[in-house]
Amino acid sequence: MGIVFSVVLSIHVLVGIAVIVLVLLQHGKGADMGAAFGGGASGSLFGSSGSANFLSRATGALAAVFFCTSLALSYIATNQPRSGASSVIDAAKSVTVPAAPAVPQAPEAQNPDSKAADIPK
Repeated sequence: MGIVFSVVLSIHVLVGIAVIVLVLLQHGKGADMGAAFGGGASGSLFGSSGSANFLSRATGALAAVFFCTSLALSYIATNQPRSGASSVIDAAKSVTVPAAPAVPQAPEAQNPDSKAADIPK
């Protein structure tokens, strides 16, 4: 699944860059000075340039490919098999603390050479 994800991601990035380049190359509808003041055919159905040319059709096609790769990336990312724990909290290692002895031992029983027994209580 990792190779498929990498291929789709590479296509997604390349198509995204291509869409940006094509949009920047296109001539805007209202870029003419006459269109700003109501001159020309700016109010027509397809704008002043007529029907769609190659750049606008290529932009539409690349936008559709970009949309499809976006859906594919989201599908691949959500359907990857989970390895190990299902959440970050479950993945954290639990620290085990050793239990304290139930009955404290007398100081003289711990070390017979100790002078602790000579200290008055």
